[in-house]
Amino acid sequence: MSSTEQRLQDLRNRKARSEAGGGQARVDAQHNRGKMTARERMEMLLDEGSFQEIDALVEHRCRDFNMDTNIIPGDGVVTGHGTINGREVFAFAQDFTVYGGSLGEMHGLKICKVLDMALKTGRPVIGMNDSGGARIQEGVASLGSYAEIFFRNVRASGVVPQISVIMGPCAGGAVYSPAITDFVIMVDQTAHMFITGPEVIKTVTNEVVSFEDLGGAMTHGSKSGVSHFTASDDEGAIMLARELTDLLPQNNLERPPDKKTSDPIDRMCDALDTIIPDVATKPYDVLDVISEILDDGAFLEVQADWAQNIVIGFGHLGSHTVGVVANQPKVLAGCLDIDASDKAARFVRFCDAFNIPIITLEDVPGFLPGTNQEWGGIIRHGAKLLYAFAEATVPKLTVILRKAYGGAYDVMSSKHIRGDYNVAWPTGELAVMGADGAVEIIHKRRIAHARNAEQERARLTEDFNEKFANPYKAAALGYLDDVIEPNETRRRLARALEMLLDKEELRPARKHGNIPL
Repeated sequence: MSSTEQRLQDLRNRKARSEAGGGQARVDAQHNRGKMTARERMEMLLDEGSFQEIDALVEHRCRDFNMDTNIIPGDGVVTGHGTINGREVFAFAQDFTVYGGSLGEMHGLKICKVLDMALKTGRPVIGMNDSGGARIQEGVASLGSYAEIFFRNVRASGVVPQISVIMGPCAGGAVYSPAITDFVIMVDQTAHMFITGPEVIKTVTNEVVSFEDLGGAMTHGSKSGVSHFTASDDEGAIMLARELTDLLPQNNLERPPDKKTSDPIDRMCDALDTIIPDVATKPYDVLDVISEILDDGAFLEVQADWAQNIVIGFGHLGSHTVGVVANQPKVLAGCLDIDASDKAARFVRFCDAFNIPIITLEDVPGFLPGTNQEWGGIIRHGAKLLYAFAEATVPKLTVILRKAYGGAYDVMSSKHIRGDYNVAWPTGELAVMGADGAVEIIHKRRIAHARNAEQERARLTEDFNEKFANPYKAAALGYLDDVIEPNETRRRLARALEMLLDKEELRPARKHGNIPL
């Protein structure tokens, strides 16, 4: 064998060692847990044959605890770039078969290189996390690499989309990188996220809790709001990541890609004419309104199981990607509370960062009352949503479906905080509060001195409804651009969106605002 052939064979052997990961026994163990390997995940995420690996031959530099006798090329993470439906993305996948996917110095720096290249080229980043946490043997060097990743996540925030797919353990400091990214997808039963594990919690607080209850996908999807999507398996999570990437621009200087549709732009939505119940306190499902308006009825709901009194998600209108924010009358009557405000505010800010127009569907009786809300800081949290809508410069289209009461009316992308196109259905009610409460305050003495208090209260309530429980006073003042028939909602919104796509709105120069976090 010639010298050249020997060198080629040596290269192939090194690459083969890197591709083998932790060996067949550990690969089998990964499969037995119902999990794919890092390379299998990468191949499924990216278009066939498009993956180009980076740093396959990187090795750790630790010489303590006999680590110098256990060196595997790649150092427990597969990194590189490829395409999703023809559009370039960067990606990394932690390899649990190599040192339990633990993050050491070089492992972390490989991820940093991907983030740096994504920022330079304006490409999204998708990270697939499956790691035992910081590599203890490497000590502070491991922690340093974590911090380097966090810094890059922050620097890339609002510049390129960042998606985290949690497909195994993600504990301690490791959770903060996904938490900074735009979207977190978790795999049910196999993914876990927590700062401190069940054993530490039991020692410190004497609480007994399982891994799943503490930090499983269902917990973070419904209780904490840490995750945005829950998938049943690795394949489902990866398909969600691909679908999400398809909706988004590659960076903050681009518009989202259009999606062709055969759904007529002027399609009438006759079902909407009767969707609002005659009884003002009776709920309906705002998801039915959303599906009627959007192209082909397709809607990707975000954080569907958390803060269900508000609905957020993506769809298309006239082929254009749009973000939707909608009060949900089925849950807490659609009131805004602490969690709903946080949920919607972050979504609005994401849409604004990446040039995605926002459609707001409003039916809100106000902020949720109660000591828990007040002591929990509803003032501060509600202000986040107000801030997000006021700060946003993307096209903002608002439809008032029914109630729009009090400060919540202002907060939900009203004309006063620079909504671009604000309309209402004839069922819209724009007022400081509902008729019953208003009459009790305005006419308290009159009712008290009436011969028949109940009769007088009913008469005054009816009079208030006729004067104020409608959209026409607001339309007369120019606070609404029009009052429209529900069946023409899709057509009117689509036409307004086309007009607004080239909108430019400047804000005063500043380093950044100070959102009430």
